[in-house]
Amino acid sequence: MNFKHLYYFWVTAKSGGIMRAGEQLHTTPQTLSGQIKLLEDWLGRQLFRKSGRQLELTEHGRLALGYADQIFSLGQDLETALRQARGTQRRLDFRVGVADSVSKSVAYRLLEPAFSVGQPIKLLASEGKFDDLLAQLALHRLDLVIADEPMPARVSVKAFNHPLGRSAMSFFAASALQPRLQGTFPGCLSGVPMLVPGATASVRQQLEGWFAKHQISPVVVGEFDDAALMKAFGREGQGVFLAPTALEQETCDQFAVSVVGRTTELVESFYAVSVERRITHPCVLAITDAARGQLFSV
Repeated sequence: MNFKHLYYFWVTAKSGGIMRAGEQLHTTPQTLSGQIKLLEDWLGRQLFRKSGRQLELTEHGRLALGYADQIFSLGQDLETALRQARGTQRRLDFRVGVADSVSKSVAYRLLEPAFSVGQPIKLLASEGKFDDLLAQLALHRLDLVIADEPMPARVSVKAFNHPLGRSAMSFFAASALQPRLQGTFPGCLSGVPMLVPGATASVRQQLEGWFAKHQISPVVVGEFDDAALMKAFGREGQGVFLAPTALEQETCDQFAVSVVGRTTELVESFYAVSVERRITHPCVLAITDAARGQLFSV
């Protein structure tokens, strides 16, 4: 492969078009187009297609971009490593995606041990939908995905689930709501305003079944994909909300709320998804060991 052609393709994809890429590379659009065409001919695949006056990546182009990202990122790492003074330790990039259904408190507690691996690291964290993060993992743009559910069988990604642990769930309320909680838990939840996780959260389906089992009829006043936003509304007394029992004290301290009750019938589980069956990445090892030994009990 001619890596000059690949580099021209990479810059064009990153800059968003032939004209901008030509300015960055100090070459004409005609020369640039010709170089990319040679790469497409060599690969036997079309990498760009026209969309109006713009260029957009084809499916094969997106795949090629993922590999090009790795190739030129490694090249930058090589240059940095060789320029560093002798005896200094190379920084380790750790690229992790967190599913948006995982609370930020849990994500922080899970990721924090990565900084104790004994060498300098740079954490590159992103948040998004679980399926989107798995696609990035498949392209090797991420080292790890943290989620509140295992990778589903329907997803054709060669990756592996590593259970981190599980936690029972607790219900919390601000002091302004306490007078409305009549009777014992969980019956006291009937008729009171409730803030619940969004439909994508793994605990949501459990919660609905639990309400039905205990004949509880709360007044759902809000559904939230972002757990931190849900807790912020709860802090202001807008409704009762739930969070992992493992973070009970932290939740009470941070959001000035009290525990209404707790149940082991509702369980939130957490998983690390990686392309490694046997974990070797030092940051991933630190995260899995700490989660299983300290934060949760599997």
